[in-house]
Amino acid sequence: MDEGKYRILVVGGGGREHALCWAISRSPLVAKVFCAPGNAGIAHLANCREIAADNIHGLLELAVTERIDLTVVGPEGPLAAGIADTFRRNGLLIFGPSLRAAMLEVSKGFCKGFLTSHRIPTAAYRRYSHSHPAKAFVRQHGAPIVVKADGLCGGKGVTVAATIAEAEAAIDRILVDQAFGPAGNSLIIEDCLTGRECSFTVITDGTHAVPLCPARDFKRLRDGDQGPNTGGMGAYSPLPDVTPALEHEIMERIVKPTVRALQRDQRPFVGALYFGLMLTDQGPKVLEINCRFGDPETQVTLPRLESDVVELLLGAATGTLYNYYPRWRPQSAVGIVLAAPGYGTTHGPTTGLPISGLQPDGTLAEGLIFHGATARGTNGDLCTAGGRVLNVVALGDSIDNARQTAYRLANGVTFRDRQFRTDIAAAP
Repeated sequence: MDEGKYRILVVGGGGREHALCWAISRSPLVAKVFCAPGNAGIAHLANCREIAADNIHGLLELAVTERIDLTVVGPEGPLAAGIADTFRRNGLLIFGPSLRAAMLEVSKGFCKGFLTSHRIPTAAYRRYSHSHPAKAFVRQHGAPIVVKADGLCGGKGVTVAATIAEAEAAIDRILVDQAFGPAGNSLIIEDCLTGRECSFTVITDGTHAVPLCPARDFKRLRDGDQGPNTGGMGAYSPLPDVTPALEHEIMERIVKPTVRALQRDQRPFVGALYFGLMLTDQGPKVLEINCRFGDPETQVTLPRLESDVVELLLGAATGTLYNYYPRWRPQSAVGIVLAAPGYGTTHGPTTGLPISGLQPDGTLAEGLIFHGATARGTNGDLCTAGGRVLNVVALGDSIDNARQTAYRLANGVTFRDRQFRTDIAAAP
């Protein structure tokens, strides 16, 4: 590959996309990085354009005008809108699955049917579009039980119900109150699995799958896994409990059968396949499949990647991943999400709050910080612009060492009534 040749566009504007831009910009293969829409932190690494991530026509026009060599899609929304299909029809190289392949994330009901029909380990489930039979099943089954809105809800459409009453309330919220709009036209009810969760991501060209180092995220808003589900309040990598033997089992029983089945179903997958797994006493089982990099997992995975991420992304997009083995730094990484007040509530996050503790360019003097939802105010000061505002990431010789550094750095970054968990990566 030629050094300094590639012009790369990253689609999205959150912490995951900041981490992608950070890693891509460090590659000697890259001539220029663009991001749409980006954010205040990404703007110091990439040429940001104010084009929404779901504005497929605008993104296509940008890619053509700027002679983009590779587009990398961060969030699920553009994939659900068919961005990969549109770009490929226009002869443009893109890292991301077709809409047919992305149905694994677009519809949980489709995903569960796919897993079950191909005998890939997952929890038993039922699918409903009316509340009365759904509640009748819950009363028959008992609790704990899991209720999931079928469509895309930004990680907030899942309720792990400890009681029947809690499950019935979740059913009403999805099907009756339509809290998630069309994404809640149907729902999934499934057995509640027990064990430890694991985020297992592979990069695939449709035939070959290259595993990234596993990570673990923390979905609930508050310490002790309390409070509402969020997009993720922190993460760490690697996972000592995911041994080489367990990783081999995950690849053989889950990942490879999934990639092969997608091929057979004429849904070849190009991009990042992110398996949310439960490590049960009966072995790993699939909780969900996402069709893109995880957030906040990407923020602790890419800083540990020693290989050139652009080689990996191009290999997937061009179908040349055979015998590719990424190299990893030995350090552990821990990431802490700093969230705005109101995040996780019906009121929504408070925006426009001044942020202090960062350097003028929005970075840290030590460690890494990835911006999830920031903007520049009218006076040029850095402000909150959404829910998960910042991701503070530290590397260390051990998980505990990285954790201590990450919290020390996070405590130095402030805005009014910020929220963050204090138990990310804590010993169980």
